[in-house]
Amino acid sequence: MKNNTIDSKLLSTKVALENALANDNIKSELALYGYDETSLNAGLALYEDAQQKHSAQKKEYGDQYAASDALNEALDTANTLYMRHVKIARVALRTNRGASATLEIDGRRKKTYSGWIKQASIFYTNALADTDIQSALAKFGITAEVLNEGKSAVTNVETRLAAQLKEKGEAQNATEARDQALEELMDWMADFYAISRIAMESNPQYLETLGIVEPS
Repeated sequence: MKNNTIDSKLLSTKVALENALANDNIKSELALYGYDETSLNAGLALYEDAQQKHSAQKKEYGDQYAASDALNEALDTANTLYMRHVKIARVALRTNRGASATLEIDGRRKKTYSGWIKQASIFYTNALADTDIQSALAKFGITAEVLNEGKSAVTNVETRLAAQLKEKGEAQNATEARDQALEELMDWMADFYAISRIAMESNPQYLETLGIVEPS
């Protein structure tokens, strides 16, 4: 269900219940059919719970989008460094098949987040652990300091990915909680609307007060 549709349903519910509680004539009519003030307040509590969970769901998705943007920004920065270093390493180590295999610089780069992180981590970790490779790379300006800078950038991507996955899970949980609360509210309101039409059949102006528009 789209957010604008949910917002509309919640607003209609709020108007109906608050107007019912504020109008003594409507309350009297409804009380004859089991919807006394206590019952109406129970319905209002369901509305408030659904509204709170709807707002929380929006916040969680906002947090998820922010985390995704931060992840993509970190990946762009790290990948720019990594690809430059890979290209230079291919030149520096073009006659050293063992070193090329150690750094996994041959073939295509991984496209998934996890695959990219694993491949880039292998490159920097193994380069920093091998003095011969470091010497070959240093000739082309890829010093240990530069390698550590690249490794830190990869670690930042890994951290951002973990944060994004956490926010994604929280957003999904918030959606499930919102949908459950909304379903409970809508079930309650369906009965309320049906009874209201019966209770105020001879007073259509009261139905209008509740936001119930009957076809002419």
